[in-house]
Amino acid sequence: MQGIKTYLNRAVVVTTGDITTFEVDAIVNAANSSLLGGGGVDGAIHLAGGPAILEECRKIRSTQYPEGLPTGQAVATTGGRLKAKHVIHTVGPVWQGGSKSEDRLLQDAYRNSLTVAESLGVKTIAFPAISTGVYGFPRDRAAKRVAEVLKQYFSTPRTIQTVYLVFFSPQDAELFIREADSILDQ
Repeated sequence: MQGIKTYLNRAVVVTTGDITTFEVDAIVNAANSSLLGGGGVDGAIHLAGGPAILEECRKIRSTQYPEGLPTGQAVATTGGRLKAKHVIHTVGPVWQGGSKSEDRLLQDAYRNSLTVAESLGVKTIAFPAISTGVYGFPRDRAAKRVAEVLKQYFSTPRTIQTVYLVFFSPQDAELFIREADSILDQ
C-alpha cells in the first residue's frame, strides 16, 4: 500500500484504491445508521466481506442499537472474507449547511473509530472519506476536520501505528493533501 503522501512520521498515509482490498487490521465502513448495508463504500464492504458482517450488524442492532447507530458513534464486526480482520462501522453526518454540529459529528466518527480500533488491539487501520459522498459534506472542510483529529490523536503515544486515508480518486487525495498540509506538516 504505497502512499501518495505521509504525515506524522509515517503514522498517516494518504493513498487511493479499493478499501476492501487493503491488508490492514481494520477498515472503517462509512455506514448508515441501520448498519444493514447500503450504497458506496458501505455496499462494497458488505459485498466483499460476505454475510458474516451483516449477521453481526443485525446482532448489534437487536442488542445495542435497536434504533440504529447514532451519528458519530462506532462499532466493530468481523471482517468476514476481507483481508482486514475487523470492520469498524461509523455513521458520518449528512451535510445540512454546517449549523447542525456536522464538524463535531464528523470528528466524532473518526475519533470513536480510532477508540474502537484501539480496544481491539488494531495496529493498522484504513478509513474512507466519511460523509463526503452522498452525505454531501464538503471535501475541503472534511479534510481539515480529519487532519485536526489525526494531529491531536498522534500527539501522544498510541497503539495504532498507521492510519491509511483511502481515497477513491487521485483528485480527492490531492484535495485532502492541499487542505491538510498546513495542519499535518507543522
